[in-house]
Amino acid sequence: MNLIIADKVIDFSSIGGSGLTIAIVGWLIVFAALLLLVIIFTQVPKLIYYNSRKKLKQKTKQSSVTDDDLLVTGDVSAAISMALYLFFDELHDEESNVITIQRVRKVYSPWSSKIYGLRVWPRN
Repeated sequence: MNLIIADKVIDFSSIGGSGLTIAIVGWLIVFAALLLLVIIFTQVPKLIYYNSRKKLKQKTKQSSVTDDDLLVTGDVSAAISMALYLFFDELHDEESNVITIQRVRKVYSPWSSKIYGLRVWPRN
């Protein structure tokens, strides 16, 4: 079986059965992983919402807790996130951005000497 693309001939007869099997299994693994991630990302928020509603009902001991009590609008979420950002931004210290370099009294140190890093050539 040959495929011609832009005057180039691709010969599929050189691909053995094991190469085709590896390719198919690889594609199946990738698509299965993507499907699993989609399922996880769509179901986890529902699970968290269900657990928070259940805890709220137990905490208030009311069966009349409606979905509107748990609904947080975008405006409220934006206000909460802005307040948290401003709070955590104030926790960071302001630096002066001035670098001070002080000279040391003793300039020579065997730790900074390059001569000790050189290797001695072996004698024949």
